[in-house]
Amino acid sequence: MTSPALAQQTEFGRMYSRKIGALPEVPSITTVIGQEKMDMDGWIGHMAATAVVQDARLGDAVGNSAKLKALARQASSAAADYRDLAAARGDRVHQYCEQIALRAMGRPHQAAQAREALIANKEEGFAGRFDEWWETYQVQPLAAEVTVWNSSIGYAGTLDLVATIGGRLCLIDYKTRGTNRDGRVKPLDPKVVMQLAAGAKAEEMVVDPAAGTWEPWKYSQDPILLGVAIGETEVQTVMANPEVLPAYWSKFWSLRQVWGASQRVGDAGMALREVGPPPPPVA
Repeated sequence: MTSPALAQQTEFGRMYSRKIGALPEVPSITTVIGQEKMDMDGWIGHMAATAVVQDARLGDAVGNSAKLKALARQASSAAADYRDLAAARGDRVHQYCEQIALRAMGRPHQAAQAREALIANKEEGFAGRFDEWWETYQVQPLAAEVTVWNSSIGYAGTLDLVATIGGRLCLIDYKTRGTNRDGRVKPLDPKVVMQLAAGAKAEEMVVDPAAGTWEPWKYSQDPILLGVAIGETEVQTVMANPEVLPAYWSKFWSLRQVWGASQRVGDAGMALREVGPPPPPVA
């Protein structure tokens, strides 16, 4: 995940400030959504087991407890290693997508350097498929990597792209996805609807993060909310169903209350105090 200038990691999750260097004030959209915990135990176990089975040293380690323990220790971090590699890849792909938008808007860009970074990591397929998508959908960018703020609820976030497609205003979130066994890009998680709905409810957008200058959100004219899954073999574009948006927005609002309640509990002080036995009865 990329790191917008106004975002910073805190003990309460990623939060946003109103200007660079200022104290964080509100949680990020992804931090709020993250209040709904996912059970990852099965996936973590699968990744660890796969790492052991695929390790070329396994045959030599069979029957040797010390070597098996060493393999197990290394395999225990397989899920975290995979997550970190996927995050770094996602950053490179998002960087490329942003630079293409900046180039299309006639602004300074580093599209060539971003593509070279993908090539260096054998990830050029993502760039190629994105270029095809950009051309096919005739994307007309209006803003890229724009940070937005909602004071009424108390959250902020960064939208990957605001653009017009087919004459309609679109708010777009990119997700870098792997490829399944059929060679198709893996589908997006429906939680992307929550992320897009929260972005659409923005009240302000940043103008100058260094000076802390903001202006009213100007892209609220009935936008289409699009999730774009970028893979090495294809790009899949999905639209948030307008009929479900109220339900997903309600869920996001509720998760924001959970985040706030957690902070209040943390600041409330000691939750449990030891209680001694009552005094002995008077004779």
